This record gives sequence, C-alpha cells and structure tokens, in this order.
Amino acid sequence: MDLKQLNAFIAIADLKSFSAAASKTGLSQPTLSRLLKQLETDMGVELIDRYHRPLHLTEAGAFFYDKISAILTEIDTVTSMTQRLSAPSASLNIGFVPSVLYGLLPEVIAKLKQSNPDIEVNLKDISSYQQIDALKSGEIDIGFGRFAHQDPWIQQILLRHERYLVALPKAHPLADSDEQRLIDLANNRLILYHQTHLPISTTAIPVKPSNDQPSLEPVTEPLLHLFAQYGISPFMTTTVSDLQVALGLVAAGEGITLVPASLKTVRTEQIVYRRLLHENATSPIYLHTLKDFIHPKIPDLLGAIYQVYERRGITYRKQSFTSQG
Repeated sequence: MDLKQLNAFIAIADLKSFSAAASKTGLSQPTLSRLLKQLETDMGVELIDRYHRPLHLTEAGAFFYDKISAILTEIDTVTSMTQRLSAPSASLNIGFVPSVLYGLLPEVIAKLKQSNPDIEVNLKDISSYQQIDALKSGEIDIGFGRFAHQDPWIQQILLRHERYLVALPKAHPLADSDEQRLIDLANNRLILYHQTHLPISTTAIPVKPSNDQPSLEPVTEPLLHLFAQYGISPFMTTTVSDLQVALGLVAAGEGITLVPASLKTVRTEQIVYRRLLHENATSPIYLHTLKDFIHPKIPDLLGAIYQVYERRGITYRKQSFTSQG
C-alpha cells in the first residue's frame, strides 16, 4: 500500500461517494476506483461496500479507517513540522481566545515589538480546542488558551490564574453588593459561552432525564463545573456562541454570567462586575506550542509576558519551553 491509495480510501470513506471524492482530490473517478481496488487487493480485505448509496464502509473498513486516519494525521503533522524546521517563518503567528485579548495581550505584543522592532506578528482569534490542530498544521506558532490539553504533540505552560467576576445587569437586585457567593447566584439564569469543555470530571450535578428521575452526569462545562464543586446547580441556563453574545444578553437583562477579570471594562454602561468570594473561582491562562518545533521568537514572547507581569505586580512562576526534538 502507498499514501495515494490511503488518501483515496480516506476521501471516499469521508464523502461516501466516488464523484465527491474525485472533486475533492482532483483525481478522476476511475483513478480513485483503481487505487481503492489496489489497496483492497494488497490487504485481501473489502473496505467499502459499493452496492449501497451512499457508499458504506464494511466492518473491516470502519476499523481500518479509524486507525489509518490517525496515522495519516501524524504524517501530515510531521511533514508540516519538518518544512517549518527547515525554513522557519520570519513572522510569529499567535492564536488567542477573545478573553485574553481584553487582558494583557495587547501590552505583551507592544513589549515584544519594542525589543524586536523587525518582527511581524499575526494574531488569530481561535478557540482553545481549535488551537491544537492549528499548531500542528502550522496555521499558528503559539496559542493563548484557557484549557489544559493532553496531546502528545503539544507542550504547554500555565501563565497564571485570573479571577472570575460575576457580570450582572445594572438593575439586578445583587448589583449593589461588592462580593458575591455562588449560592446567591443560583436562582438566576446562567449564560454559558465556553466552546471548549473540561475533560471528563468526577464532579457531577443532578440532571432530570425524561422520566423526571434525577441522575448524575459528569460536568464538563467550565461555569457549571465551578458551581458543581459547591454542590450547586443553577436554576436555568442558556448556551450562546461566544462571550460577547453572553455579555450582550447580560446587558439586556436576560441573565448573568461569570467572566475573567480582564473583561471588567466591557459594556460598563449596562453591566456591573462583582468579585466572587470563592478563592478557587479562577480561569487559567495557558500558553501552548509544539513539542518538537519552537519558533525562534517564542522565548522573546515569553520574556515580554513576564516583563509585563512584573510591571503589573502579577505573581507568576517563570517557565520556559524546551525542544524535545
């Protein structure tokens, strides 16, 4: 078997159609059919059932697809990293989640450019989860995210923990109280906005299935997880696409939410931000990059971060990325 055969099989399996796979790969349908047949002959196994429309994987084909997809992804990652290692980009491509942009990231970039006047920095708004694939593909060189990741290709460091604040409509009955407790917030509609969830947790909250009998389910949504740590389940929740939409709903009086402290200057005409009494009510900030390829300017970026932290009086533990290639 060879890569052409494997890529032909993956395209056909993904699209369940020879014609669609031909359009995607740029190969003719007869060529795709020949490559698939060669692969099946080499293996002595039928991988795709051609007698159904759309096409179906056989049981053996489904097993092979699951395993070979991961291998081909690794090959693509290694190829991309090898190309970057041979000719590193002069620009530094940085992925970030929106909440980080409202914090110290602009100040960090300004500090980096001050010490590296010729550097070109490209910023990309991308979720913590999507940053992992973007690092592997070379779309970004480093990412600022809010979640820890367990991936054999990725290394990350914890920059710091940022306190959560409660975002309340100005007319809310609790708006005049400087400090809040989660239990006092439980009777409100909690607006959820995280696109990335925590790994499966042992913390669970009661969930009512169709038979109205409460059961326990793992809590992976970050804000619900925080409430669940105190045995609290919010009265009602609404899930939206991003943090800005969540704050828009708070401003409209449609509920409350919790946000990192760096967002306390957003929509202050309609929203008040109040401190939570709970010490563990924090949102971490992680910096992650590839294990085997570190862009030459990343140490300078990390140095700029720590200089800003020192100037702001922020407690941190100095760390560095290490090449494992």
